[in-house]
Amino acid sequence: MAPKCLNSIAMRLCLALFIAPNLILAKNTQEIRGLRMNAIDRCWRANPNWRRNRQQLSRCAVGYSGKMISNIGRGLVHYKVTDPSDNPMKPKLGTLRYGATMIRGKVWITFQRDMRIRLEKPLLISSFTAIDGRGVSISIAGNACLRVFKANNVIIHGLQIHHCRAQPACSVMGPDGRIVNIGQVDGDAIRLISASKVWIDHNTLYQCQDGLLDVTRGSTDITVSNNWFRNQDKVMLLGHDDGYLRDKNMKVTVVYNHFGPNCNQRMPRVRFGYAHVVNNLYQKWAQYAIGGSMNPSVKSEANLFVASKSGKKEKSWRFYSMRDAFENGASFIQTGFGGAKPNYNRQQSFPIVDAQSVRSLTRSAGVLRCTRRSRC
Repeated sequence: MAPKCLNSIAMRLCLALFIAPNLILAKNTQEIRGLRMNAIDRCWRANPNWRRNRQQLSRCAVGYSGKMISNIGRGLVHYKVTDPSDNPMKPKLGTLRYGATMIRGKVWITFQRDMRIRLEKPLLISSFTAIDGRGVSISIAGNACLRVFKANNVIIHGLQIHHCRAQPACSVMGPDGRIVNIGQVDGDAIRLISASKVWIDHNTLYQCQDGLLDVTRGSTDITVSNNWFRNQDKVMLLGHDDGYLRDKNMKVTVVYNHFGPNCNQRMPRVRFGYAHVVNNLYQKWAQYAIGGSMNPSVKSEANLFVASKSGKKEKSWRFYSMRDAFENGASFIQTGFGGAKPNYNRQQSFPIVDAQSVRSLTRSAGVLRCTRRSRC
């Protein structure tokens, strides 16, 4: 849908956005400041009846995941979690694991009330699954957490995921009600393995044993947006290891996220592949903000880096920076010039604002505070 044009300046901007195949930097950001929401949020949060039309969210994704319209439409099952318990091998009707693994086809999962869910073993999420925590407070904490394994068209929205712990090798009920044997788990909040078309939006992630988000083993077409990452050593890893060549095809968009406080490194760290890191707020990291190895292509665009002391980024790889802003002595040395374009199609593209407006656009990062009686 074309943005609403309110004056002659905005009219020219709208025309440019309609014609251009890729991203356009919004030089005049006053219109976006006036909306007080980023491109994703203003797609659905202005609707006072969002609870009656939850599936509108699927049309609001940007970046490499693209619109998630394959998650809605004919055949969609609406499933409500009523029971916070967990049985990894025999999921009970009403639990999160039942909705994420036992229902074939499209499923949109919501929650009856506030819940703290302690998963006994990692939860494998099926293709065409949306987990929607809006309107209640949902925590997944204290033990195993989430995994997307060889699945596609997955939405994870509105969850607090924290204090995830390493797990030994085990068997669990997997997608389509099939038992899956999985190896040792390191203790990540969310791990993607050979997954595609996944959108991770408006979650709060912190204090896990290993990392908060891993995108690995050939996963691609991923958007990570509006999340709050805090209180963590290793935050986000894109690319499995230095020998996994399939990750050369990885494409990830990291947009509108808030990193910090108390994050040490990997925001993200990239191996192989391509990452577009855009309009994020970095607050007081320790070791480095963005790093990489194995010659990835990374475009850091219009991010705001606020260091507690002089910050740095690794520089032994192809790094292209455009209109980033730095405060409190934050700095880096660019090693790539004129390349690393995201080449989004029309469904993936979105306007990019000046870095000085990033505080406003990320103010609502993380789980939104909304109830059944209020707007999000």
